[in-house]
This record gives sequence, structure tokens and C-alpha cells, in this order.
Amino acid sequence: MEDQKTFAYLAPEGYEKQLKNELKNITAEYGRLFLTNEKQDGIYWAQNVWYNPIVAEFESISEAANILKGIQRNWAFYPFVEHRRAALIQAKLPFISDKPLNFPTILPKSNMGSWTLLNRNTLIASSDCSSAFPNGEIHFEECKIGPPSRAYLKLWEALTYCPTMPGPGSKCLEIGSSPGGWTWVIANLKAEVISVDRSELAPNVERMKGVHFVKADAFSMTPSKVGVVDWIFSDVACYPEKLLEWILLWIASGMCKNFVCTLKFQGENPYAILKESAKIEGSRIMHLGNNKHELTWMLNLE
Repeated sequence: MEDQKTFAYLAPEGYEKQLKNELKNITAEYGRLFLTNEKQDGIYWAQNVWYNPIVAEFESISEAANILKGIQRNWAFYPFVEHRRAALIQAKLPFISDKPLNFPTILPKSNMGSWTLLNRNTLIASSDCSSAFPNGEIHFEECKIGPPSRAYLKLWEALTYCPTMPGPGSKCLEIGSSPGGWTWVIANLKAEVISVDRSELAPNVERMKGVHFVKADAFSMTPSKVGVVDWIFSDVACYPEKLLEWILLWIASGMCKNFVCTLKFQGENPYAILKESAKIEGSRIMHLGNNKHELTWMLNLE
């Protein structure tokens, strides 16, 4: 295995089937971790990608830890087998804080390697991964008072990956906003937000400074009706094809440059709509740690 290129794709917990359907030429499976002998484009259901991992044999816990420390400092463990033995190895590695992050936060600059045990005396590890967070998951210090639902965590996570985020002076449009988790995030960033839904916002969110609630159909909010905005947000429950059609209308108008949208799926193989969305320059589509059977589409046209 060491003599050829290998790539390992880690599925979100519970979404192994979705990732497996995307990947080609899988050479091995270790729980949620799938190995292939080629780097593959258009893979959206991977929570983290391990680039060219190494496989190493060892006899003792100390030897395994020394192998990892000889490669780099920061390591995150993906549990697969031999959990107790793996925990003892991880305990001998430099400490990595698992304290939840406060929003807003910035992406770490140092690499976060990933490793696991394949059996009692064999490990697989990669010092080069697609995510700077352990197993591709960001854990925030949650806010227990204020947001009317836990959907706000998705937007916190998405904005962490965006090159910029809204702030004072930004004008935003959010569709499908009820009960107001995303509107709560935007308002707390001191931006103005037109919050649109057929259902009401939570009263505490509607009262926030900068929030302008409009009771209407989400897709009635066209560029000619709304005017220029800096950001568009959508966590609306709809077919992705309908959302894409509406987003393309805004892109063609040139009246918005930044988009964060949730793509929610009914079936198992949404590849056609993903390819249509991804081919728009400036697009990034990924499964966030706080997503369920959905992906987040971030689009920056600056």
C-alpha cells in the first residue's frame, strides 16, 4: 500500500451509504473510512479526506505513538477497532484541546492529522487532511438562550468556512427563515436582514435590531422586488432544483455576490443537481458536521 497513492474518505456518521455511492474503485472499508487508489473530484459526502495515508506496523503502544510523533504534532483519532488500545496511544500524543469553540472563530492554520487502528498492531495515518478540525467536525459552545432552534449551528459552521461574513452595513435576505435560527445569527452579526417565511418568526428574534420580517412565499423574493443585497441565505425545505432555479435568477441579475444555502434531499442520488450547482464558479459544496441528510452550498462571486 505504501508503494502507491492512497486516499481515504471519512463519511459523516450515519451517511456511509451516500459517500459510498459517490466513490469509485473502493479498495478497503474500515467503518466510515473508505480507501481508494485515486483522488476523486465531486465527492460531497466526505466529512474529511485523508491524502496519501501511510500504514505502519507496531508492537507496543509507545512505538505507535512514536511513529505518529515522528510525522507531526497534531493528531485526531477516528475510532474503529481496539478502542482501549487506541485511547492509550492517543494519550501519549501531544494534547489537543476538545473544548468547544466560540463563534465567530477562524480556521486553524496548523494541520490536523488523522489516524486509526486497523487491527491491534496496524495503524493508518495521514498528516494531510482536507479539514483542520478533528474528523472534519466543528464543535461550538452552544447558546442555550436566544436561538429558537439548533439550526443556527449550521450557519455558524458555514460562515466559519466562508472567506468573509456579514457585519454592520451588510444587507441580507433570508428565505424560509421560520422560526428564525439563521436570522438570529445574522442579526447578532449586526447586519440588516429581510427574513421571509409563510410562518412567523419566534417573537424574540423578530424583535431583534436589524430584523425585517416579511410573511410571504420564499421564492417570490426576486431581485426586482428586493433590490441589491450583499448576502442571500436559505435553509428552506424545498427540492434543490427549485432552489437552484431561484439562485440562478439572482446570479443573472448581478444583485448579490454571496450565498449560503442548504441543499436538502429526498432520495439517495442527487448527483445531477449537485453537478449543476458545483459548476458555478465560486461554489463550494460540503457536508457540515451539523448537517443531516443535506449539504451546504456556499457561493462567493466576488
